Amino acid sequence: MNIATKRHLDRRAFLRGTGTVLSLPFLEAMVPAFATRAQAAVGQPPPRFLAMCATLGFHTPFLFPQETGADYTLTPYLEPLKDLKGDFSVISGLQHMEQNGANGHTSEMTWLTSAKHPGLAGFKNTISIDQLIAESIGTQTRFPSLILGTGSESLSWSASGVPLPAESSPSKAFQQLFVDGTPAEVQAQVRGLKRGRSILDTVMGQAKKLHGELGKRDQEKLDEYFSAVRDLEGRLVQNEEWVQKPKPKIDAKPPTDIQSRTDAIGKMKLMQDLIVLALQTDSTRTVTLRLSGMNAVPEIEGVKNDWHNLSHHGQDPAKIEELKVIEKAEFTAFAVFLTKLKTAALLESTSVIFGSNLGNASAHNTANIPLVLAGGGFKHGRHIAIDKEKHVFSNLFVSLAQRMGVEADKFGFSTGVLDINQA
Repeated sequence: MNIATKRHLDRRAFLRGTGTVLSLPFLEAMVPAFATRAQAAVGQPPPRFLAMCATLGFHTPFLFPQETGADYTLTPYLEPLKDLKGDFSVISGLQHMEQNGANGHTSEMTWLTSAKHPGLAGFKNTISIDQLIAESIGTQTRFPSLILGTGSESLSWSASGVPLPAESSPSKAFQQLFVDGTPAEVQAQVRGLKRGRSILDTVMGQAKKLHGELGKRDQEKLDEYFSAVRDLEGRLVQNEEWVQKPKPKIDAKPPTDIQSRTDAIGKMKLMQDLIVLALQTDSTRTVTLRLSGMNAVPEIEGVKNDWHNLSHHGQDPAKIEELKVIEKAEFTAFAVFLTKLKTAALLESTSVIFGSNLGNASAHNTANIPLVLAGGGFKHGRHIAIDKEKHVFSNLFVSLAQRMGVEADKFGFSTGVLDINQA
């Protein structure tokens, strides 16, 4: 015989205190009884991290060279990067593991997290590598991380598995980075930060009482939730200190947002220019950029068909050739971006990963994902074919996190550390 002893909470439960209201996460106690549930070294530039994901993939036969090592023949997609050959490595053989999910594109949700089976019932994402890095070094800059996208979705996820919003407007991002508010606006922002910082304190008494009345699993979940709120409060304190400091002054003119939905390369270039300015002014040291594809014809000379449709080419030579035009344009923009980082003396200290969550976009396959690693002080100029012993994608994240000064020996499915210098 089962006896229902747990407390039943309303699914819209709140904690309240002195005029403050804090909504609770979903807890098992909200389900009725018996119901079923659905460092930088001194004198050296600080290390930086940038991840860019093209969500419709790349046709890897045009990316991966036939030869391994330094003496490889440039492929069509690497040709725009020929003058930078010593500044990057192309990496093949990496596997984005356990990615059968709700549909063929949900693996983009987990490109930087390595969580299993995205979008399926019971799925909960985990922290993305950029946010793990930001938790460690984010207090050193005005913005712990910069999350950008050419569309509304992002690559970044919090420690609680919540998607963090991406800024898709270059002009708005520019204003946040470089335009100071009026004195009145600054004071209003400080007042808002102080209010936000006090939310949990005002309800803590009620929170402790509720904690004792919940089951063990709900207590653990509530503890995780409060920990996330406390982390947010810590960031609010940091923001309060930064908001009263003047933002960096730059000569660059504010960007004008591109209104055309189909100008994918133009949007990519605007965001990359913004990233150069953000790193150059040390406004942040951790950046993500999600490059969205589209169910439309992109504004690229020589392209006449829907991009998404072309990515599902089914080995049709005509579709592949047209897809090549789009993807080579992306790599050409990437080459311009790396050149700007190098000219600004940023590339050597910035680890840049540029790739996709899809190894074969036509089949939605996540094996042998395309990846270029540039900068970061690594030994470059090579095609590195990863052997089966080290093929787990998140092994690379461990190495990159350590290079950023994060004390981590495991991330996602990692089975070790992928040391590019020794690969």
